[in-house]
Amino acid sequence: MRPDVLVAAARRFLVLLGGISAAIVALGLGLGALAGTPPSRSLSLGFYVAGSFLVLGGFLFGNRGPYRPDAAASESFGRSLRRATPEDVRDSVNMAALLVVLGFLLLAVGVIIDSRFQLI
Repeated sequence: MRPDVLVAAARRFLVLLGGISAAIVALGLGLGALAGTPPSRSLSLGFYVAGSFLVLGGFLFGNRGPYRPDAAASESFGRSLRRATPEDVRDSVNMAALLVVLGFLLLAVGVIIDSRFQLI
């Protein structure tokens, strides 16, 4: 791959990770304030929950079957299925990998923030 393509992909990944993290921080601090928990605990729980859902979603998304809904045939005959194309399979694998990597990174951030455990 060309270096400019990799740099652009890394930039998009970091923007996605930053946006998700900002939403987790805002939601975690808000819910933590309502529940009366310390900020470090509410943030770590927010990252744990979001990371867990992304990892689970990645595994479920990656385990899709070999058939997809056929939009063209379903308009006239009800629900119809078609065989997944290689592009469909590649998209499923790529999306699953993205979700799992994001989920593990968010779980790692949650572990780093969690004040109950000493890492070093």
